[in-house]
Amino acid sequence: MKHRFSLFIALAVLALTSLACGLTINIPVDRVTTGPTQTEEISIPATAAQVTNLHLSFGAGDLQLEPGAEDMLVTGTAEYNVPEFEPKVEQDGAEVHLETGNLDINGIPRFDDEVKNAWQLKLGDQPMNLEINAGAYKGDFDLSGLSLKSLHINDGAADVRLRFSEPNPVEMETLRYSTGASNVRLNGLGNANFTSMIFRSGAGNYSLDFSGDLQRSAVVTIESGFSQVTLIVPRNTSARVLFEGGFSGVDASGGWEKSGEAYVLGSGEPLLTINVDLGAGNLVLRTE
Repeated sequence: MKHRFSLFIALAVLALTSLACGLTINIPVDRVTTGPTQTEEISIPATAAQVTNLHLSFGAGDLQLEPGAEDMLVTGTAEYNVPEFEPKVEQDGAEVHLETGNLDINGIPRFDDEVKNAWQLKLGDQPMNLEINAGAYKGDFDLSGLSLKSLHINDGAADVRLRFSEPNPVEMETLRYSTGASNVRLNGLGNANFTSMIFRSGAGNYSLDFSGDLQRSAVVTIESGFSQVTLIVPRNTSARVLFEGGFSGVDASGGWEKSGEAYVLGSGEPLLTINVDLGAGNLVLRTE
């Protein structure tokens, strides 16, 4: 795994470029010491609450989530070779926090060796509100069949694959995803069973695939910067896309039709309404 802290270096270079006109700048170099790889077992029991609020806080590295914790809330392992990355668990009734340790860096980081920080976690199927806060990382999330009342994800420069291969058995009130300059692919969103979805992003490449069983009408709001956003909707799903983007273009094919200010697919209920505000770039509409 390559270093996941390139963002710090990029910011430092940007600062030097913008301030170097006739100035002498001394930026401290902070050494980050790695050690032997530690493997820690993570085991968090299910709570007695009707709905558990699970908060996952993860910095840089690799984060993998999948179902299969059986009667537990979370099981799995954490591997790391920087002592400060040791995971911490806090639980107060229905509130459960699992977070990686903090690594304070002052200046440009210099690493003794390759940094490793990887979580491989299984989640239980008890009803939960799941919140994920992460930095510059690679994520692989299989949320198939989990009972998610809400899903909120906030991350930085990320490379994420998320999928709902099976329907969410409970109604999800909101699915909210906020990301920076990233590469994100969301699959099987029709199985997420949400009422409202909000996706906000910076520059990047984003694919939102709404395949699955759309059980009721839903509204999606997408706000993105300079990026390419691809929307994939099954041919048998009724959808309506409203688009705003002064410096953007729309590439629609596979059954999408222009109707006034909207792009439509099929008719009837349930209806998937998607509002897209794209600063610059391309909106691609496809069917499967």
